[in-house]
Amino acid sequence: MDPTAPDAPAAPPARRRTRDRRGRGMRGPGVLPRTLGTPALRTDRERFDALVLDVVTILDDRWRAELGLVEYAVEDAPLVPDDWSTETVPLSSLIRGSGTTPSRLVVFRRPLEHRCETREELRAMVLTVVVEQVAELLGLPSEVVDPRFGSD
Repeated sequence: MDPTAPDAPAAPPARRRTRDRRGRGMRGPGVLPRTLGTPALRTDRERFDALVLDVVTILDDRWRAELGLVEYAVEDAPLVPDDWSTETVPLSSLIRGSGTTPSRLVVFRRPLEHRCETREELRAMVLTVVVEQVAELLGLPSEVVDPRFGSD
């Protein structure tokens, strides 16, 4: 039979070999990073750090002259002694500085995340905690430190 004849059956198209051997879809990341060598998606810890930084930047810009030198930090969880009551867990820690030693405000990520279901709730909780601590440092009511405080 002549393969160029019009009645000849067409040969099946050549199959392209892919990496999808087991039908699970494309392999590899679904999103390419902006800069090679860095992860494309941020971790929960990085998102929380950015959230705290946003809140702290606004308050620090407004109250920098009155606050003086303050260090802000984020830790995963507080270190509590073995005989600590299980009823409460600290959400933040404030250590007043003296002389050239700066005050230190530490926000604890895990206790805050466990109390919030949505990203907006977490943002409001972080704002509340940081405003309360800054108000404590300044000796002012929380509503004076940030007018958004308490307005839910």
